[in-house]
Amino acid sequence: MASTLSGRKSVRTSYDGVAVTTPVTIPYERYSIQSAHWWIGRAVRALVDASGISARDIDGFCLSSFTLGPDTAINLTQHLGLSVRWLDHIPLGGASAIAALRRAARAVQARDCDVVACVAADTNHVDSFRHTLENFSRFSQDAVYPYGAGGANASFAMIMRHYMNRFGVKREDFGRIAVAQRANALRNPNALMKTPLTLDQYMAARPISDPVHLYDCVMPCAGAEAFLVMREETAAAARLKGARILGTIERHNARLDDVVQSRGGWVADIDDLYAMAALRPDKMDFLQTYDDYPVIVMMQFEDLGFCAKGEGAAFVRQHDLTIDGTFPHNTSGGQLSVGQAGAAGAYIGVTEALRQVMGTAGPTQVKGARVGLASGFGMINYERGLSSGAAIFAGEA
Repeated sequence: MASTLSGRKSVRTSYDGVAVTTPVTIPYERYSIQSAHWWIGRAVRALVDASGISARDIDGFCLSSFTLGPDTAINLTQHLGLSVRWLDHIPLGGASAIAALRRAARAVQARDCDVVACVAADTNHVDSFRHTLENFSRFSQDAVYPYGAGGANASFAMIMRHYMNRFGVKREDFGRIAVAQRANALRNPNALMKTPLTLDQYMAARPISDPVHLYDCVMPCAGAEAFLVMREETAAAARLKGARILGTIERHNARLDDVVQSRGGWVADIDDLYAMAALRPDKMDFLQTYDDYPVIVMMQFEDLGFCAKGEGAAFVRQHDLTIDGTFPHNTSGGQLSVGQAGAAGAYIGVTEALRQVMGTAGPTQVKGARVGLASGFGMINYERGLSSGAAIFAGEA
């Protein structure tokens, strides 16, 4: 239920009749001499090849990328030979995939378009990350970067320290998240991290911006993720296996009264998410969180309703977060062990969630997975991230 100006509750419209299909991943590379355009083009080509749907029949295009500039989605329509009647460019970082999913699904429902390609990709030249830091936001340029606090590490270090002090969380608790995700990544052929990680190694890693240490950080890389959104009858006609959207939420600048962030915008709308799906958290077969840092993962365990606020550390100690464990989480290995391909990092949880409920995840498949949740988080300013979202997916009825 969503609030209205009059204080009454309005029922959110379902996503009946919409199918999400053809999740694709363009294998990541630590560094690439190719442009973001090249990676986006490979993703669109993969969507066409995997679905059998002609590029001429893709009439909606939704794009996210940090390294595409000065171009945007409109430039790519000509570059890729697409002629679309619905277009969106979503610069929301780690919340981009959920936002793209929501907008594309509503456009398909309204018949503003028939088939939407949702794509996120970035390149990673040797100097790309420094340029991204310099130009991430006006706030970063004017208020942070000139004083030597470049990038997200310092901001998340403040969030992490505040969270640890407030809730009595130890570094070992965050380490359990990173170690479990590395174990999952070892089953993912696309993961960049190919060696096991122990808790002792996590604890002994060099500090980056205390209390953030090496294995709390994602590895910047190049790559792409994508999926298609269409009506169920379109997917059926193309003989494509698809997933259903049971519910979604999205919130920007939730303006929660934490001086330093200890919860995200999910808490404002989480009841709506589960009401739309007619399910509760304990019915999820897996969870894919946005994992730029383990502290944000733990925050999502709480804010998405899997435990109470302040109980995230206890939750992690009590559950096995690996693929075959009691609480399968970030089954691909997540960004912490697969890599963060810029804006594609927002998509990695969604494409993995789609594969899980479709039963096509291969070596990372959770046995019997039929319904699961994927979340997004993005656009850090200084002491908080401004964008959040989540979606619940189910396999075909």
